[in-house]
Amino acid sequence: MPAAWSALSFKQWAFVALMLVLTVVFVFLGNWQLHRLGEKEALVAAVETRLHQPAQPFPGPAQWPSLDTGALNFTPLEVTGTYRPDQTVRVFTSLENGVGDISGPGYWVMTPLVLPEGGAVFVNRGFVPEAVADQYANDPATPAGAVTIEGVARPSAGVSMFTPQANAVDRIDWVRDPARMAAMVDKGLAPVAPFYLDLPAGPEGVLPLGGRTVVEFPNNHFGYALTWYGFAIVAPVMLLFWLWRQRHPKGSSTG
Repeated sequence: MPAAWSALSFKQWAFVALMLVLTVVFVFLGNWQLHRLGEKEALVAAVETRLHQPAQPFPGPAQWPSLDTGALNFTPLEVTGTYRPDQTVRVFTSLENGVGDISGPGYWVMTPLVLPEGGAVFVNRGFVPEAVADQYANDPATPAGAVTIEGVARPSAGVSMFTPQANAVDRIDWVRDPARMAAMVDKGLAPVAPFYLDLPAGPEGVLPLGGRTVVEFPNNHFGYALTWYGFAIVAPVMLLFWLWRQRHPKGSSTG
């Protein structure tokens, strides 16, 4: 064994072991991020395929308690029902990918569609600018009578401890969460679907502005993998430099 190694104390050996273990861990994390990258790319491809498939039959209320809303996400669905514009919930947002002047602060117009067999599903009819949002609290232009629509299924946006309380009086919320919205509307609409539908784009310039479904998944896994692999390179280089310093301490004499 070289003298530089045999002269190491227990604590120094522990440091060597730690750096070697960290190197292995960093390589493992880099590999894991590449695996996640492959999964994310497969998910994006599956969603793109799903969005362009024919509309599927709408899952009825009997299926809702056991429904996997994540698996249903971005699936086109066809449903027949009757709108209840007097129970519309407006959800505040700021639209970046609008059309012309129809962008910026405003609201999603979420109107319940009552199903023939009972229950309701919230339909996101689209975006309206803040300046005209009050006109859509009970929009008289909402289609009357039984209608058949196609929309894209979306799961609840979810809430966090930082989500403001909803304004139940004016039926205004901050997230597209069917459970929160259901608490603000006529209880006779229950049960309410645990997902909502995004409508496609309508005629140009007509409000609400539909077709704003954004297919976007955060995908930073390749960058994360490079970071972990970078650490996996740095750690042994630092260890080798440290070992060299143990063998050539400052102030040592060779004469």
